[in-house]
Amino acid sequence: QVRLVESGGGSVQAGGSLRLSCAASGRRGTCMGWFRQAPGKKREGVAGALAAATRYTDSVNGRFTISKDNTKNTLYLQMNSLKPEDTAMYYCASADICSISGLLNPVKYNSWGQGTQVTVSS
Repeated sequence: QVRLVESGGGSVQAGGSLRLSCAASGRRGTCMGWFRQAPGKKREGVAGALAAATRYTDSVNGRFTISKDNTKNTLYLQMNSLKPEDTAMYYCASADICSISGLLNPVKYNSWGQGTQVTVSS
């Protein structure tokens, strides 16, 4: 099973940017994704990637970009124009068996990182 370690979270003001990184030790799954969970809310899919295909939840489309560096076995999430409602714990996840339709569904993922906190102030 792959081990995933996130980094890059922090506190920023609204309108700012952050780049999250997810370093994978071992073989990454076919699908890789970023998820977030705010206190009292369900975990939601933010962005996912399957080969060259990507998918984003509507609230971040146009502001966030998911990318991979295969040479470093690392997944990234570039987050621009951050809003207070983006505040959450962000998790990286890997799925061995997946499809494009399931990219944002946390149930489809079998390996998870420990999370990194993102806080956006107004």
